[in-house]
Amino acid sequence: MAKNHNKNKVADKMINNNFNMTVMKKYSFLLIIMLSLVFSECKADKPGDPGTKSTAASNVVQLSDDNFKKMIYNYEINKEWKFEGEKPAIIDFYADWCAPCRQLSPLVEEIAKEYAGKIDVFKVDTEKEKILAQKLGITGLPTLLFIPEKGMPQVTMGALPKESLVKAINEILLIK
Repeated sequence: MAKNHNKNKVADKMINNNFNMTVMKKYSFLLIIMLSLVFSECKADKPGDPGTKSTAASNVVQLSDDNFKKMIYNYEINKEWKFEGEKPAIIDFYADWCAPCRQLSPLVEEIAKEYAGKIDVFKVDTEKEKILAQKLGITGLPTLLFIPEKGMPQVTMGALPKESLVKAINEILLIK
């Protein structure tokens, strides 16, 4: 009887080991799939050269540190906020490696097209413009800076849904 009991324990261990191996194989497979998705190349729009539009059909202008000081705010000359633009503006601070930034990018493009002529929309690559990001205190990505014609700019962080972007435009930039 003891032999049968030991045989049952051995059989149970073998069944458990086989079950655990099957479960491990499934989890390993899922992990490989998930990692390949995380590290795969994204097809998000790539911004163009500093100071130029990112694509021929785009209404979003890529800013460099120098252009930012000319078109938005010269932090080297002015100690107090002084907006240099003529229309309310949105600036998208992003990095190519940032998944939420790539998620937000098409929405920023849509907003730029829908509000063309009413607001200016800019992008700043924080990897290329590290000094600008540092001077403005940009610590998280994506960061959006909403700049009204008059008054102080307001900052939001994270990949906002389009409804939130439109609400911010209407409430902060006074576009209705």
